[in-house]
Amino acid sequence: MLSKCWEQEAMGYTSNYQSQVFAEGGSSFPFTMDGWERAARSALPRRDFDYFAGGAGREVTLAANREAFDRWGLIYKVLREEGDADPARVVMGTSMSMPVMLAPAGVAGLAHPEAEQAAARAAAEAGVVHVLSATTSTSLEQVAQAAPEGRRWFQFAWPDDELLARSLVTRAENAGYSAIMVMGDCYVAGWRPRELASGFSPFLVAHGLGNYLSDPRFRELAELDADVEPRQEPTAATQAAAETWNRIFTRPTFRPQDLERLRSWTALPIIVKGVCAPAEAAQLYQAGVDALVVSNHGGRQLDNGVAALDCLPPVITAVDGRIPVLFDSGIRSGADVLIALALGAEAVLVGRAWLYALAVGGQAGVEHLLHCLKAEFTSALALTGHHRCDTLSPRDLTPVIPPHRKGTP
Repeated sequence: MLSKCWEQEAMGYTSNYQSQVFAEGGSSFPFTMDGWERAARSALPRRDFDYFAGGAGREVTLAANREAFDRWGLIYKVLREEGDADPARVVMGTSMSMPVMLAPAGVAGLAHPEAEQAAARAAAEAGVVHVLSATTSTSLEQVAQAAPEGRRWFQFAWPDDELLARSLVTRAENAGYSAIMVMGDCYVAGWRPRELASGFSPFLVAHGLGNYLSDPRFRELAELDADVEPRQEPTAATQAAAETWNRIFTRPTFRPQDLERLRSWTALPIIVKGVCAPAEAAQLYQAGVDALVVSNHGGRQLDNGVAALDCLPPVITAVDGRIPVLFDSGIRSGADVLIALALGAEAVLVGRAWLYALAVGGQAGVEHLLHCLKAEFTSALALTGHHRCDTLSPRDLTPVIPPHRKGTP
C-alpha cells in the first residue's frame, strides 16, 4: 500500500505521488473518476451503487454538471519563474493542503463499514476539510473522535423541531466542528428513478440516521426507549425512527431572516449550500451569511436544472467578492478543480468521488483519491503558470466546443 506523504507535490519533473506510484509499480486503485465509478459499481450491491450514483429524473442535470467543465479550456503557459506550485489555501480561517473538501455525502455506511469515520481519518491525513453530512451512519461525536486533529464542518439540515435543531447545532459545536453548513439544496426529495426502481430507501431501515438516533430530543419525538441499529429489513423501531425522521427532517420554510435565529444558537461561521440564483445570493449576503456554496446537490434534486458551474460566476458577481463562494457538483478531476477556482470559487467539494473510493478501498481508497486530486491539481496549477491558487482568474480559461458535442459553448 502506498505510504502517507502529503508534502508539497510539485517537486521536480514528476510529483512526489507520481514518483511513489512509479517506484511501487503502480497502484491497485484507479486514477480517474471513471475508474472509481466502475470499481464501485463492481464492489457494491446494485441498489447501493444506484443510491450513490443516481440523479433526478432522466439525469439531465447530472450530465450537465459534468459537461459544463468540457466547455472550458485551460490555457497552457511556457514562460515561468522559479519556484514550485503550492496548492495550499486558507478558506474561512481554515488552512488546507489544497482547495478540496469532502462534501457532505450521506449514508456512507452503505459504502463501507467504517463509513464517515474512515473518511474523516483520510481527510485529516490529507489536511483537508471533511464536511459531515446530516444523514450519517454514525454520530457526529463518533466521527469527531475518529479524527480528533481533523478539520471538520457540519452540514445542518434544519429540522422542523426547534429543540432538535438547537441540539444538533450545540452538539456539533461541542464536538469541535468549526462551521455550520446549512443544507439548502435538499429540503424535499427529488424524483430519483434509480432508487425507486430498486425499491430501497436506506432510511426505512435506519441507515443514515446516526445523528438522529444519538440525539435525546429525536428519541423523545420517535418514542424510542432502546437503541436502534441499521437493519436489512424494517422493524417496529426502525419504522418509528424513519417515520419521525421523514416528518421533521427539514423545515417547510427557510428565509434570510432565519439566519438571525441560527446566529443566536452558535458562534460558528454559517454557510448556506445550494445557492444557484444570484438574487438569493444577494439576499443571503445581506442577511449576514459568512459564505455560500454553489451546488445543485450533484444533480440529485431537480432534473433539467442548470449546471452548477454555469451558476458560479453570476453568484460571485452578486456578492461582489465580499464573502467566500465555494463550489460543489460535477468535480471529477484536478483540472476541474482548477477551472472552478479560475471562475472564482474559493474551494470545491467532492461527494460521489469519495464515496466510490470508500467503497473500493476504505480509508486507504479515500487517501489515494485525495493524493491524485492534489497531484493533478498542482500539476495543472504549474502548467497554467501559477505558483498559488489565489492568482487564478478567468484569464486562464477560454470557451471551447466540446469535441463530442455540436453547437456553440
